[in-house]
Amino acid sequence: MKVMLEKAVKVDQSFAAAEAARVVQAASRFKSRVSLVHEEKTANAKSIMGIISLDLHGGYTVKIVADGEDEQQVLPELENILGEKENG
Repeated sequence: MKVMLEKAVKVDQSFAAAEAARVVQAASRFKSRVSLVHEEKTANAKSIMGIISLDLHGGYTVKIVADGEDEQQVLPELENILGEKENG
């Protein structure tokens, strides 16, 4: 059975194209499928347009979902870019 990892983080700033590009660059270094989930929307973390379509702003909570052989390394990498760790 495949295990998928997920982690909620609180976004510490609004996400313009430059911030979205940082996420895409980081996510693209991994073989795992990586998604960002905010409310009812899901975006491929390797797609700049997908991330921008989430319309993330500071204070929003986004879930990072990773599925694949290097999923353990994905979460802390993107967590550092997106913002503070969510308590709880």
